[in-house]
Amino acid sequence: MSTEARSNSFVGTHEYLAPEIIKGEGHGAAVDWWTFGVLLYELLYGKTPFKGYDNEETLSNVVFQNLKFPDSPLVSFQAKDLIRRLVMKDPESRLGSEKGAAEIKRHPFFEGLNWALIRCAIPPELPDVYENGATEATSPKGNTNGYLECKAMGDHLEFELF
Repeated sequence: MSTEARSNSFVGTHEYLAPEIIKGEGHGAAVDWWTFGVLLYELLYGKTPFKGYDNEETLSNVVFQNLKFPDSPLVSFQAKDLIRRLVMKDPESRLGSEKGAAEIKRHPFFEGLNWALIRCAIPPELPDVYENGATEATSPKGNTNGYLECKAMGDHLEFELF
């Protein structure tokens, strides 16, 4: 499918829909980069950026509300910049709309990531899961690869990747 192909379908989870879908303007592949930006936001902040009280308010927020970042947790400038550039209201200004994934892979957030070898990389080890919830979690013993750090924070675990 060409990057020029357009669709007028209205399918998806309200919180992840790009403004051009909601407005019924027709849309291309740039909607996928919007959704990727919303997903990154949710992974870093634990919520989506435009969530409203109900679906109608959520859709209105997507179209009219400016993107805001909470004060915590602390997130790198590069991560925020990547999200900002993916969650642009104008699809033609959205990162990835011109050259697709290649454009996104060059963003400073991914600096140092070897895309050619990523499928061969050994994923970070994950902590053991306890039946009644974790009471203590630390980096796996002998884990010197620096990929994963996890710690108990009250009644939840906090993970820091890379």
